[in-house]
Amino acid sequence: MNDLTQCVLTPEVPTKGFDPLGVGVHRASTIVFKDAAAYASRGERGHEGYSYGLYGTPTTRTLEAKLTSLENGFWSFLTPSGQSANALAVMPFLAAGDHILIADTAYPPMRDLAETDLRRLGVDIEFFDPQSPEDVAAKMRTSTKIVWCESPGSTTMEILDLPKIASIAHGYGALVGVDNTWATPLNFKPLEHGADIVTEALTKFVSGHSDVLMGSITIKDEALLKPIRSLIGRMGIGVSPDDASLVLRGFETLGVRLRHSERVGLDFARKIERHPLVQQVLHPALETFPGHALWKRDFLGSSGVFSIVFTQEASAHISAALDTLKVFAIGASWGGTRSLAAPMSIDGFRSATAWYGPDVILRLSIGLEDEEELWADVERLLADLDTRSQTSAQDASLAAVHKG
Repeated sequence: MNDLTQCVLTPEVPTKGFDPLGVGVHRASTIVFKDAAAYASRGERGHEGYSYGLYGTPTTRTLEAKLTSLENGFWSFLTPSGQSANALAVMPFLAAGDHILIADTAYPPMRDLAETDLRRLGVDIEFFDPQSPEDVAAKMRTSTKIVWCESPGSTTMEILDLPKIASIAHGYGALVGVDNTWATPLNFKPLEHGADIVTEALTKFVSGHSDVLMGSITIKDEALLKPIRSLIGRMGIGVSPDDASLVLRGFETLGVRLRHSERVGLDFARKIERHPLVQQVLHPALETFPGHALWKRDFLGSSGVFSIVFTQEASAHISAALDTLKVFAIGASWGGTRSLAAPMSIDGFRSATAWYGPDVILRLSIGLEDEEELWADVERLLADLDTRSQTSAQDASLAAVHKG
């Protein structure tokens, strides 16, 4: 064989006896076939077979299988991000004239997708109060194809009564989808509580190291497989096996990371809610949280992500006070090894419900740093807020005296 040909053709080497703990990274666009007949019948391989790299390699299939098992589903798909998973979970089942109900506290990009793109395509969009199954029942139509949920709700953490909402939706023949990113399949299993589709932003807790973007869709029934798989294929969407290997590696430590952030986060939440500048801590595992009973009934645990509602006076100084942080990083997302703080605006992302607190609240994600150093950081933040609030109050009093 000519040297040039040998450079291109790769010799086969035996793999028997090579059993590493890590999952091999299989990169491929082209999949070859043993003969012309096998190529001609490649469509008969079904969703479990290999035909082209876009539709999966052993690496991506391993991650899909792990997700399917943990979610107790039928099949899982990988997507380039959490939001792409949300979009691809609903779009195959909607056409002009159909109706979708979306939780008012859903992830803002999901709301934007609905109000911008789904509405442009002729889909009727409506939002419901996540704490009111009665509102869901009142808004259901014969044209409702999907009820989209997120529990806890994005940033403000409302817990949905998913079994009740699913029962109402299924009575109209509608599908129920759930964004389960906050809980992960270790803390909540939506398919066991009535959902038909569950999505995860693997970017966050599952990958766990803030260095990869990926999402997943897991379905309960085989009937949902072809519509989603076909749309993913038509849109040419796939994920990198290298990224999938990173998520698989992060998956192995998910349990211990999640339990650590749960413990530290809940401890911090209990301390913070006693501070005089704090109106409320939004954490479902707190007994004082309005949705705590539902959380306790349906969830297996909590994560280290929660939000703080400060007094109106203190909330005006959140951004400035963040600059006192030495261990927490300031940034979006959550679930990595590094603790994060992010001011979040609420007012512009509600239509079916009202938000009565200050517009900006603070979301914290607890990472793996020393908890005493993390708590010292929180105390610095609270002390700075206290100083700034007192200064503002004094300035306001002086201004009132001079005006008088």
